[in-house]
Amino acid sequence: MSPKSAAVASTPPARSPKRPAAKGVQPNLKVLLGLTFLTAALLVPFVISPIYLEALRNQAVELHGFIRGEIYKQATGYGAMLFALIETTLTVRKRSRSWPFALKIPGSIQIWRTVHIFLGVAMVAMVGVHTIGSTGANFNAVFLWVFFGVTLTALVGVVAETGVLESTRRAFGQLPWESKPLTKGSLLRKLRSVWLVSHIFLVWLFGFMLLVHIGFVYYY
Repeated sequence: MSPKSAAVASTPPARSPKRPAAKGVQPNLKVLLGLTFLTAALLVPFVISPIYLEALRNQAVELHGFIRGEIYKQATGYGAMLFALIETTLTVRKRSRSWPFALKIPGSIQIWRTVHIFLGVAMVAMVGVHTIGSTGANFNAVFLWVFFGVTLTALVGVVAETGVLESTRRAFGQLPWESKPLTKGSLLRKLRSVWLVSHIFLVWLFGFMLLVHIGFVYYY
């Protein structure tokens, strides 16, 4: 064998470049479950507020007057509204891709999905600060429950979808009226037909009620 042939024979075959590993869904299921428990903790003050608001009214008159006053309410209200506007902007970025004038915001869908989720939980905290845990009455009570619905439908839906995507199963049982078992794709479509439709409806309702709420505040 010639030296040239030996060199060719000893050269290892060229390897095809490795494809980058697929990134998992972000935030992952553990983080989402943590956010769900955090949201549940943030909702506790709304349950026990009649107890501590009464004590605050009786024992800390000046503090109670401040946090129920116009300056505190306006400052925290504008903060909550800012969060709502950012959330709306992120939603419009995704929905406007099919519009004649799409909204362009730098960053990937994964990044903004994560921002959207974390900001939604932060908004629950901000609303808690704004209301001091009070559930209000009449219109404000309904408005608050609509907001809770917006948050909970999103969290429950995203947690369910992420659990399906991270699962190693290929089939998820079979519905009585269908002949084929549910795959990941078909199960995700069915989940979205419930939680995403409900979430979008509540978001639109929340937006309308937010405008009415602002109108009531400045009218009266």
